[in-house]
Amino acid sequence: MAGTLPAAGTATAAADPQRVAVDLAASEGPVMHGANGTLYGLSDDGVPSDAVLAPLKITSVSQKPEGGAQHPNGDALTVSKSFFRNGGGEILVMMQDIYSKWPYEDLGIDDYLPKVDKIVEEVSADPNSERFVYIPFNEPDQIWYNLGTSNQAQYEVNRDRFFKDWKTVYQRIRAIDPDARIAGPNESGYHTRLLTDFLTFAKRENVLPQIMTWHELDSSSLRNFQGNYDSYRAIEKNLGIAPLKINIDEYANRRDLSVPGQLAQWVSMFERNKVYANQAYWDAAGNLDGNVVRSNIPNGGWWFFRWYAGLTGNTVKVTPPQANTIDTLQGLASYDKKRRQAQVLLGGSAGDSDVVVQNVSRSVFGRTVTATVAESAWSGYEGQHAAPRVLTRTKVKVAADGSVTVPLRGMHKMSAYRIALTPGGSGTPSTASVPWSASYEAEDAAITDGKVYTQGTVSNANGYAASGTKDVGSLNTASSKVDFTVDVPAAGTYDLAILYGNQSGTPATQKLSIDGEDPVTVSYPSTENWTYRAKKDVTVELPAGQHVLTLAKGDAEVTLDRIDLTARTAAAPSASYEATLADISGKPSYDYSSSAGVGTGALVLRSGDKAVFDAYAPHDGYYTVVSRASEAVKLELHGEKVTAAPGRALRLYLVAGNNRIAMTAKGASVRSLDVSGAGSTSGTLSYEGVSATLAGGAKLVDSAHASAGSYIGWLGNSASSTAEFTVDAAKSGRYMLVVHYAHNDRRDNGHSYNTDIMSRTADITVGTGAPKKVTFKNTWSWDDYWTVGVPVDLKKGSNKVTFGNASAWAPNIDRIELGRVIG
Repeated sequence: MAGTLPAAGTATAAADPQRVAVDLAASEGPVMHGANGTLYGLSDDGVPSDAVLAPLKITSVSQKPEGGAQHPNGDALTVSKSFFRNGGGEILVMMQDIYSKWPYEDLGIDDYLPKVDKIVEEVSADPNSERFVYIPFNEPDQIWYNLGTSNQAQYEVNRDRFFKDWKTVYQRIRAIDPDARIAGPNESGYHTRLLTDFLTFAKRENVLPQIMTWHELDSSSLRNFQGNYDSYRAIEKNLGIAPLKINIDEYANRRDLSVPGQLAQWVSMFERNKVYANQAYWDAAGNLDGNVVRSNIPNGGWWFFRWYAGLTGNTVKVTPPQANTIDTLQGLASYDKKRRQAQVLLGGSAGDSDVVVQNVSRSVFGRTVTATVAESAWSGYEGQHAAPRVLTRTKVKVAADGSVTVPLRGMHKMSAYRIALTPGGSGTPSTASVPWSASYEAEDAAITDGKVYTQGTVSNANGYAASGTKDVGSLNTASSKVDFTVDVPAAGTYDLAILYGNQSGTPATQKLSIDGEDPVTVSYPSTENWTYRAKKDVTVELPAGQHVLTLAKGDAEVTLDRIDLTARTAAAPSASYEATLADISGKPSYDYSSSAGVGTGALVLRSGDKAVFDAYAPHDGYYTVVSRASEAVKLELHGEKVTAAPGRALRLYLVAGNNRIAMTAKGASVRSLDVSGAGSTSGTLSYEGVSATLAGGAKLVDSAHASAGSYIGWLGNSASSTAEFTVDAAKSGRYMLVVHYAHNDRRDNGHSYNTDIMSRTADITVGTGAPKKVTFKNTWSWDDYWTVGVPVDLKKGSNKVTFGNASAWAPNIDRIELGRVIG
């Protein structure tokens, strides 16, 4: 994606690289992981999937009360099931989201109080009630109370009314739930005047919140937050109030979400100050605020947060080139003496930099360290991103002054980078394989009957992110096209990634031609809107030299942002997941005696220990999985266990997106888990909708977009409406059932910016077993088919797989596939 860094130690492109200093001796306290929260990041139980939720170790989310009318989903108690089972922290309940209007309809406190009672009664009755936090008011400076008025007399009148209502609601909550934690005042921005008055009042009246909340929703927050935080702590101190936990429960603009280089700036700011923070909800619920594609597929933002979740030990002081400055290189770092690891995450600036890690202890690291550098690139809000590519693995001698300098060259502004430092030991790490790559902006190409638009700038921070802040739209006439002139170093196969948007309401196409030759059709799935960027991956064969790649209008309209060309260097994609950077439980040890292979040493597993790897798959299908271990290990995937001998290739079924593979052993030294392949469907079972037995109103519906020309529609909404597939399994065992489905349920609440998509569910029954309820996210149109994987157990021979939903409509079903987990 988007270019790569050359090997460390090559000539620098810039005369004066930026300098980032990391001081391992200046601890800031334990890594808190507080800045990975989301507002409406979860929409339903299963959206997003467990596999993308669990790795992020999310500390807080903000959701609406159960049955709240503000949005059609995202109910706190409903989503708590998936949140808590995947290690989530606490849920902030946005109590005023019980109302349907935005801004909330002001029907008076007497109308609100019965609603407060109902919310608190429901939450306090939940078995996990202690993990919920009540937010009684949302942005009261703007909504209901107008606390931002510059008229001081009017402010005081409004303030006193708010304070009276705050006390009333606070005491009402505590009367029902005496142990309730309450957060507020939850302003739309930081206001010294109000917070000084509020804390004075709340202390005097014994109604202090347990968590202080306000929002940072402007590009200027990257400059101003530190001052706001310092100001707030000073107010507390002056009033004799012990420091309260802080949650900045809405942060960032549209241009920041999904963009690793932007997120690095926000997260480093919040983690440094040890505050919790939830990303803002500008678009659709259920995608962790722009970091998950569909339900289970990582994008670049997800991988950044996966890195963040992987920081252990203490954070340490990072000195950037410019502090508290918008759109500049910023970073955070962790140091874990016990694991003998240091990690640095940084991003936000293009060009070159030198990361100088100071006070590298020889007693911890030895005389050399291995520096492993990887890049998480921007792939769009809905663009899939494979496991971040390792750009360099370099063994570096610790300097006499105890420092290690890691050069980063040719950085991309929208990317984030991770540097992992581990003891060097003996041996040499394998050289990172970095293929040739180049990027070409659509706005710089030759445009025919199209228009260049500017997106997501500092001055228009709530515009959507675009590569280079520009894209090409209005490609809506028969002659519309964009000609990209590219230059490749050698003849061969190239991966072509197209960053695009498609709001046409159906899959759209363009005609791709090379040097004016016969075109091929490129089909683009729907996206939320023209500027909610997704990524289409295709391959092209190119002779060496200069060529013109043309994307011309086909069916409907597509917006183009950028194309990336990357040389194909292997028959199938592959990734090595380092064991020493995996999630662990138990008490495994870390062995850095050798830096061979992935360079980060080995994880030593014994009985009771576990390592969990997050393995990316571009498609549903079979992949080759190899354990680089000294002894046999056991792998668990989709509920199935298999023994992996050292270096022996296993054929395992992975679903599109992220797959959590757990590893245990009685005694093994593990360097990595290697995954390769493109998702083979050889040996899988496939059944079109036409093969199902339909009952109770379910019927086949003709569709040009369905794989066999029809799909199963009108399924569910009564107990008798079912679709029954008969599948023939060659062996008994655990299978992945992959459902190809579509639906576009929405409920428009008239919001100016939220897209209120809805999910559907289906009850899936295998044989005479108990039905399993599965959630299917909205696919943006009725003609786009996505997949959801469901683990099922089949017996050898004939099995009945039945879909239904007695109480609501199930999704339209195109076809199903089944693959035995161990192929």
